[in-house]
This record gives sequence, structure tokens and C-alpha cells, in this order.
Amino acid sequence: MSHEELLDTHTKTRADFKEFDFPLTFQFKLGTISNDFAAKDSSGRTIAYVRQKMFKLKDAIMVFSDETKTHQLYTIKADRIIDFNASYEFTDANDTVLGSIGRKGMRSLWKAHYEIFDANKLQEYHVREQNPWAKVADVLFSEIPILGMFTGYMFNPKYEIVAADGTVVARLSKEKSFFGRTFKLEKLAEFKSGDSERLLLALMMMMLLERRRG
Repeated sequence: MSHEELLDTHTKTRADFKEFDFPLTFQFKLGTISNDFAAKDSSGRTIAYVRQKMFKLKDAIMVFSDETKTHQLYTIKADRIIDFNASYEFTDANDTVLGSIGRKGMRSLWKAHYEIFDANKLQEYHVREQNPWAKVADVLFSEIPILGMFTGYMFNPKYEIVAADGTVVARLSKEKSFFGRTFKLEKLAEFKSGDSERLLLALMMMMLLERRRG
């Protein structure tokens, strides 16, 4: 395939990532050493496949167009080695910075709070956890024999994505399941033009971080 054809393929697959129908589902793949998950739109079409490189001192996330992992669309990288306050920057296949996401300091130790920035480091959105007790209960009850098998059905955190003017534009929910491997993203209001790409990359990184916490 020529260089021009590769660029054309990249443009098409990235366009697919920007245009999709809500709600979106994110399903983590079980039985692998990588922290992989697929993002699908309401029709069941895969719009992205995410792979986290394991055993790295810095988080390194690769976002592909689909499960074949043939076309890498984006990279998400931490700005420092294993740090709760790390910022995660998104770049496309040409290393163009698209934006970033970071935790809101010590506030996120109890109740998850993230800030989403554009390519110029200007904050556009923030993400807030609706009920932190759901995550606490999930962790505590998961240690109880037999009962721990069902925590994925009883305790499922939800997160609101809020625009600068206070409008809640979307909600991310952990869905009921034995292994807590599925999340759903619902659109509640219109995003600013061109923001869906950045928001989706930010939430993909956030899911990986929050899944570690329970």
C-alpha cells in the first residue's frame, strides 16, 4: 500500500471515530494480560479498540480502528512515572496533540474528579462521580466469599461529564455484570463542534484508571 493510500485509510478510520451513534458501549476483554476493550456504537459497530501496554512505568495506551489492530489512530501517554496526579495527553498518528485529561488533585482520592483540556491546555469539561459509596461497597463486598461474585450487579458507579457552563452533556455508567467489564456512555446534551473525539479519548483513559480502583 502506498503512502498516500495509508494516509487515506487513516483519514477514513479517524472520521469513523468522530461520527457515531449513542449510546456507546465499552467492553473489556477477559483472559488476556493486556487491558484491552472495544468501543461500539448503538448499532454494534466497532469504532475503536483500546490496548494498554502492561508492565510500563508510564501508562501507554494505543487506540486502534478495530480489533484487528491494523490501523493505530491515537496514542495516550502519561506525563510522568506512576503518579496519582499524572496528566494523560492524546495524540493522533501524526503526533498532533489533541488534548489531555488529569485528576483533580486530592479530591479524587474519595470522589473521582477529572478535568479535560483542549490542545491549548484550556479546560473544556470536567467529570464527576455521582455516588462514591458505590465504588467503596464494590471493593469491600468483593472480598466476601460468594457474595463477592455478585458485586458487579449491585454496585455500579456513574460519572457525569459537565461542560464549562454547567451543562451535563453525557453520563458514563458501569453496567451490571459478574466481572464489571462493561461501561455505557449516554449523550444528554449537544457537545461543542469537534469535541466528541477529545471527550471519547479522555473517557477511555479515565475508564482504565477507575477500573483499577474498583
